[in-house]
Amino acid sequence: MPAVKSVREADIKGKRVLLRADFNVPLKDGAVADDTRIRAVLPTVEYLHAQGAASVVMLAHLGRPGGKVDEALRLAPVEARFKELCQVAVEFVENVRFNPGEESNDQAFAKTLSLRGDLYVNDAFADSHRAHASIVGIPKFLPSYAGLLMLKEVAELSQALTPPPGSVAIIGGDKFETKEPLLRKFAGLYDKVLVGGALSNDLLRTRGLPIGGSLTSKIPVPVDIATNERIVVPTDAVVRSTEANVERTALVVDTRTDEAMIDIGPQTARAWGAEIAKAPFVVWNGPMGIYEDGYTDGTDVLARAIAEGHCKAVVGGGDTEAALGKLTFDPARVFLSTGGGAMLQFLSEGTLPGLEALADSSVGETLKN
Repeated sequence: MPAVKSVREADIKGKRVLLRADFNVPLKDGAVADDTRIRAVLPTVEYLHAQGAASVVMLAHLGRPGGKVDEALRLAPVEARFKELCQVAVEFVENVRFNPGEESNDQAFAKTLSLRGDLYVNDAFADSHRAHASIVGIPKFLPSYAGLLMLKEVAELSQALTPPPGSVAIIGGDKFETKEPLLRKFAGLYDKVLVGGALSNDLLRTRGLPIGGSLTSKIPVPVDIATNERIVVPTDAVVRSTEANVERTALVVDTRTDEAMIDIGPQTARAWGAEIAKAPFVVWNGPMGIYEDGYTDGTDVLARAIAEGHCKAVVGGGDTEAALGKLTFDPARVFLSTGGGAMLQFLSEGTLPGLEALADSSVGETLKN
């Protein structure tokens, strides 16, 4: 973990603060549909105001406009919701991804942005795995600090890198190629690594079990991962016929050639819920089924086990967060990370490009909570 300076160390009074936040939120009918990420940055905004900042200039992106103006991705709905939630006056810069220099980390664009502030605060943990101008470019030009959300994310996720004995990791979703480093790492840290979603299809295939027409990654799973005894795959699944569109629950060994696995089965969900119930610590990223298509049962069972249990838990990823978001839980015990890809990369590598950029801007300083 690189050493970065906390915003609490910054001389803020009378300064113009350039604040990078993650406001890539879902919209519906021209309004913000989920304001979780907006709420997450409010403590930093309020802290800057309380410390006498002359102004706060907000940098953020929305969607993937591809370096050009997209009217549907303007930040106006986000700014409107922000003003409903926060009384601090903040100046919003339009979607930074409207400029092609953002994603290419163009230094001229980064310098132009930096001219709007006297110091820079990165509170966009969920975007800090991207080497973009507003993330890694601006710290080359301004004194730079980690915001309160960034500090909390790092502190909470760091716990997952030193789990107590008996802890459980849960990894779902797809794209084995992006999650292989994490599977390897967790297999050495956790007593059990429960693997669901399309990732489990990859493991089952390498273990020689039938997967029918289930979604798989393009690259094969190395045998040493597939045969690792700590890595656990489902014993049953909800399968759907690719021809007749008929669903059933079956043992994974009974998957037919014309069927695709779309969720973990009830037997697996109960067994994994029991593992969560007795674990002191759980880290979880990614759904157990095709969540966006309504196959949420397996994911929801595990979410309920965490919400109703006693373990300390760190959870991330959009669908996984959505499952927990439907339930009541103790936020002091269950931490919902704002990052999906950023969470995975931080857990795999112990750092992020955005953190490295802050460290380069604050050599010798110690991360403070």
